[in-house]
Amino acid sequence: YDAGKDGFIDLMELKLMMEKLGAPQTHLGLKNMIKEVDEDLDSKLSFREVRGLHALARLSEIDVSTEGVKGAKNFFEAKAQAINEASRFEEEIKAEQEEKKKQAEELKQRKAAFKELQSTFTQ
Repeated sequence: YDAGKDGFIDLMELKLMMEKLGAPQTHLGLKNMIKEVDEDLDSKLSFREVRGLHALARLSEIDVSTEGVKGAKNFFEAKAQAINEASRFEEEIKAEQEEKKKQAEELKQRKAAFKELQSTFTQ
């Protein structure tokens, strides 16, 4: 399904994939699917993220009359766990980004302090 051969599935490729699988989605539905598993927030899916999407796709609906109340309970617990896992990945990425910002700011401050110290010695 990777028509662009870039190693990622973008919105249009996901749309075609879902149509070929016999489960066409709306544009907004596709965007929400990507959002649920897009760990690196680049609006396209890597192989790892597609696996997460596959897990969520299996959890998209349940027939309570066939599965019973216990089956519905298991369904919702699995759905919540999948959402929590996606949120955990998002939190990890945000924490990494914050750490990088903090390190960049510290480096900037050290450079400024060094220049100040350097100018003090040259006077």
